[in-house]
Amino acid sequence: MEGGGNLDEQIEQFLNVEKKMRTAGDVAGTKKAATDILELCFKAGAWKTLNDQIVVLSKRRGQLKQAVTAMVQQAMQYIDQTPDLETRIELIKTLNNISAGKIYVEIERARLIKRLAKIKEEQGLIAEAADLMQEIAVETFGAMAKTEKIAFILEQVRLCLDRQDYVRAQILSRKISPRVFDIDPAKEKKKPKEGDNIVEEAPADIPSLLELKRIYYELMIRYYFHNNDYLEICRCYKAIYDIPSVRENPAQWIPVLRKICWYLVLAPYDPMQSSLLNSTLEDKNLTEIPYFKLLLKQVVTMEVIQWTSLWNTYKAEFESEKSLLGGSLGDKAAEDLRQRIIEHNILVVSKYYSRITLKRLAELLCLSVQEAEKHLSDMVVSKALVAKIDRPIGIVCFQTAKDSNNVLNSWATNLEKLLDLVEKSCHQIHKETMVHKAALKV
Repeated sequence: MEGGGNLDEQIEQFLNVEKKMRTAGDVAGTKKAATDILELCFKAGAWKTLNDQIVVLSKRRGQLKQAVTAMVQQAMQYIDQTPDLETRIELIKTLNNISAGKIYVEIERARLIKRLAKIKEEQGLIAEAADLMQEIAVETFGAMAKTEKIAFILEQVRLCLDRQDYVRAQILSRKISPRVFDIDPAKEKKKPKEGDNIVEEAPADIPSLLELKRIYYELMIRYYFHNNDYLEICRCYKAIYDIPSVRENPAQWIPVLRKICWYLVLAPYDPMQSSLLNSTLEDKNLTEIPYFKLLLKQVVTMEVIQWTSLWNTYKAEFESEKSLLGGSLGDKAAEDLRQRIIEHNILVVSKYYSRITLKRLAELLCLSVQEAEKHLSDMVVSKALVAKIDRPIGIVCFQTAKDSNNVLNSWATNLEKLLDLVEKSCHQIHKETMVHKAALKV
């Protein structure tokens, strides 16, 4: 029977021993007495008594920190051996309550909260699990291993994304600097100086730094997906592609490289996008997927791309990638791809023409005059290019208006170049004349 007479007597004896040791200030003795009481309750299967004794022992007058830490650590070993889920939750909550507000058991409390959140998530209570995890600010824990801190924050981010709380997910993700994944753990291990906090080893179930890097970028892809931020999604895939374990396995890097190519083409024109595009084209691995190399070359080359022929060529590839783009995003991505090709074509036209009629521009873009005007206006508003439309005449001017100072400066430069040329010509004529005279004398 739980809490039988014999058990109560034994607990009473140990409580007296614990009191003597505590009042005498004997740390080792107090720890042993406290953990022995918990061991007794555990072996007897008296889970309710175990919870009660944990609370009683933690609240005793002048209780030693070391004894509380030992109790919490001892009781955490019993969590997996509880007979049912209800008992497990009760034990976790008891340990959580006694460790709340105590810095010396903050790591244990964080681990307890994580376990409780996992149980809540398995029960389908994602909002409750996310709220529980957000109570803990592990970035302030000096004694917690770096990988465990990162894993905890990533769990917080994942739960926020699962409950579609994108604002909080972004705030939490900023607690992790991407540079932390590039540090070599072997070089970082230093001998602790005197007075430094001793950093605990991470538990065995915590992934390595490179595995955490992949998890981090996969979560960030989910976040950027919500905003349709194609360039950031592409940068996340690029970071995953640079992980050594991915680079070594063609089965892993080929799908990632395909995604990089698609998102590069989908991303709006930008200096960062242009830089990534050129660096990806230089990648030797791109020869393994020539279809995509051709696609990137078309986007980089300053020539007008025919949308219909491009779509007919890559439609099958695009449809097969719809799973990566998400079912609901598939049509949106197809529309965005068409938009990017139109923008590319307008940029090409602006490079080759200083003035062009709207009708001719629409013909080059394979659009109606109204659509061509709308796309051109959008690009001007977003400052992707400089243009002016004279609507009555129907002429687009891509030249930038120069102010008087710029005009005078260009004139001055041109005059300087002209005078240099005149001076060089005079020098050459003079030289030729001297050579001719010398030849006549001879």
